[in-house]
Parts: sequence; structure tokens; C-alpha cells
Amino acid sequence: MAALAVPMGGILADCSLTQPGTGQAKSTLDQMKQQGYARIAIANEPPYTKVNSDGTVTGAEPDVVAAVLKMIGIPSVQGVVTPYESMIPGLNANRWDIIAAGLFMKQSRCSQIEYSEPEIVSTESFAVPAGNPKKLLTVADIKANPGVKVAVLPGGFEDGVLKSQNLSPSQVVNVPDGRSGIEAITASRADAFFLPTLSLNSLKTDGIEITSAIKDVPPTGSGAGFRKSDAALAQAYDAKLQPFKETPEYAQILAKWGFSADAVKGVTRQQLCSNSG
Repeated sequence: MAALAVPMGGILADCSLTQPGTGQAKSTLDQMKQQGYARIAIANEPPYTKVNSDGTVTGAEPDVVAAVLKMIGIPSVQGVVTPYESMIPGLNANRWDIIAAGLFMKQSRCSQIEYSEPEIVSTESFAVPAGNPKKLLTVADIKANPGVKVAVLPGGFEDGVLKSQNLSPSQVVNVPDGRSGIEAITASRADAFFLPTLSLNSLKTDGIEITSAIKDVPPTGSGAGFRKSDAALAQAYDAKLQPFKETPEYAQILAKWGFSADAVKGVTRQQLCSNSG
């Protein structure tokens, strides 16, 4: 994964670029156009993001982001794999230009970065032992049983949901990635693994069952994430994204990864940014 990261020297050089003859710093949009690529933060969590064996980046969100960026004159993307909790701090520290990781919108995140309009809308589920012996179908079910433990990715949307519900920290098992969450269940270190439904479906293995969509969790969704100071970039991106969402290409990208373009229709950034957490 280290090969995907941009060397620190390259980051510092980007910060010093200026408009010829003006001495003024170039905008992120102008920098990306000049260098011919955007640095995007990803998590390597299919189907949202995926790193291929040759190091190239794909997945639902990067594929949409790459298509839109091409429309505004940025022909390629370079992925940087990073934990969810590091994505916003890294963006604001200029370690990457855009978050393209399926980082779901919620109040705390929307206060720190500027999101595009939604690109992906999905549901949440639990991975549980086959037969769901503890009958865990909602967050309320977990909260009602102090002995139940649930695995989450630190800094992920699901982690925020549990915190907003004031779930006891003793019930939370932090895991670094999806496979580790499944292993926590098979090793009986957790009774459930809380993650988007499609992510869990891609991780399903013998002895593991995926529940139906969790009814006491609001619809979740993501868009590209930008620094608050990059308002011009965010506006340029949204101007191309909106018509792109009406094209067959957009629907095909989402369908390839198991998402529905119809699920995104009518869902707004304002709506998703009202999610607690």
C-alpha cells in the first residue's frame, strides 16, 4: 500500500505553487489540472473503494470521482490508503486533495469539510454468527444487552452512530479493517460487526450471516470531500456531478459495485449532513 502514497516532498511542493507573475498561491483545482492528477484518500473497503493488485484504485466512489474529475480537466487519480479517522485531518493538512472513500456524511464531518452532493446512498447491517443467536437486528437490541459486544471501524460512520446512542465503550470492539471484523466474530470477541450492508456482503464467509437493513439507523450516503477553503473546487465538481448523475455511465458505475442510482435520487447533502454523530 505504501506505493500509493505521495512522498512528503511532493506535498510540500504543491503548497508552494504560485500563479505565474502574481506571487499568489494556486488553487487546488489549478494545481491538480497542472499536475494532471488528484490525490484521493481511500480506505480499501470494497465496494466503496478497492486497490487492485497493480496498485490502481477503483471502487464505487473513486470511479465516480475519477469520471467527474475528467470532466473538469483532471485526467487521473492517485489513491492514498488511510484509516477513516485520519481522512479529514489528512485532508485539512493537505496530505491529499479529495476524500473519495465512501466517508458517510454526518453533522460532525459536514462541519469540518465540504461535501459534494450525494454520490452513493446505502443501508447498514450487522454481520453475526449463523442463525443470529442473540437476535441482533437493531442498535437498540445491542444497547438493551450490556453483555453484547459489537465490532466497528474507529472513526467510521457506525462508530459515530454507537457514540450518539451512548453505547457503553465496554461493548465496542475496535477493528482495523473489514476482515478483522469478521474474524472478531468467528473468534467470539464480538457478537456483531456493524458496517454497510454491501461491505458486509463482500466479506461474508462460512458461519457468518448478514442481517437485513438496520431499521433504527438513518439512510447513509457519501460524496466527495473537499477542504472548506476549496469552495471553488467543490462548486466546479458539483456543477459536473449533477448532470453526470442523470447519465447511463453513472448508473453503470454504481450497478457494477452493487449500488442503485435510483437510491440516490431525491437524497440531498443537506439531508445526509443532518445525521447525528
